[in-house]
Amino acid sequence: MGTELTKGSELSELISDVREKVLYMQELGVASLGVELTARSALATGVEARSPRVAIAAESVAPRDAERSTPLPPANAGGFDKKPGSRLASLPSLSSRKTMPFFDKYNPGDDGRGARADETTVLRSVKIAPTLPEPTETIEQIRADIGPDCTRCKLSECGRKQVVNSVGNFNADLMFVGEAPGADEDIQGEPFVGRAGQLLTDIIEKGLQIPRKDVFIGNINRCRPPGNRTPEPDEAAVCKPFLLREIAVVRPKVIVVLGAHAAQGLLETKVPISKLRGHFHDYLGTKVMPTFHPAYLLRDPHKKREVWEDMKMVLSYLKTA
Repeated sequence: MGTELTKGSELSELISDVREKVLYMQELGVASLGVELTARSALATGVEARSPRVAIAAESVAPRDAERSTPLPPANAGGFDKKPGSRLASLPSLSSRKTMPFFDKYNPGDDGRGARADETTVLRSVKIAPTLPEPTETIEQIRADIGPDCTRCKLSECGRKQVVNSVGNFNADLMFVGEAPGADEDIQGEPFVGRAGQLLTDIIEKGLQIPRKDVFIGNINRCRPPGNRTPEPDEAAVCKPFLLREIAVVRPKVIVVLGAHAAQGLLETKVPISKLRGHFHDYLGTKVMPTFHPAYLLRDPHKKREVWEDMKMVLSYLKTA
């Protein structure tokens, strides 16, 4: 007798739980529900009852068995109240919540502009790689802006003879950038015309098989520093923007930067030239190949092999670009 009472109590608790769930499903919008007990009455047979199978029918779907489908009672009718301490009492009421169709909640639809909201968020978070600005001037206009007697930095007061502007093909695929003019360049008014310049000409014409006049050659600084010292940061900062404007006009496919200071200045890095060279870098979508300066090769000819390896990569890219 005690066993039957215990099992009866368990069955009552199970039915109470099902009722709580039924009420919550009613708040979710379920129209009808049918319950079928798959085992005989536990009280009559003494056999443990199996879990009931619950059949749920949405508003738009007719129940399969009209006799089994029973309309759900109102929210607070017939013992379906949320009893204190019950699990249903802890569930939030949906009466004050704005309903959202399943596919709107988990697969947001058109936001009225032809794109899903989640896709729009993703697109906004994608960073677009910067590219060279569209040219709005010519090389001649840049030179005129610099002027023949530029006094923007203190190099103008350090014994320079003249401003040394970039030269070459204004539509070149290949551009060479050095650090600053030397003594010969200061006298002749053209970049890379001394011994280092002659070696650069050999690299271009004998190595790459390109006439020097078909490339574009310049420096970050256009005035010779005294004693050929390295340009100071404030001097480079004043002159560098003119070179960047020239790059935007010429739009080369490859820029070869010669020497550590030129490479670090253009790429804005402190990485040594020995680690920068040997592979391409990016400047606003343009390939940049750092390599040793021709003046350094005059002091250490063994580095010519490494420069030639860099130039072979440049030549290969120009052929396929």
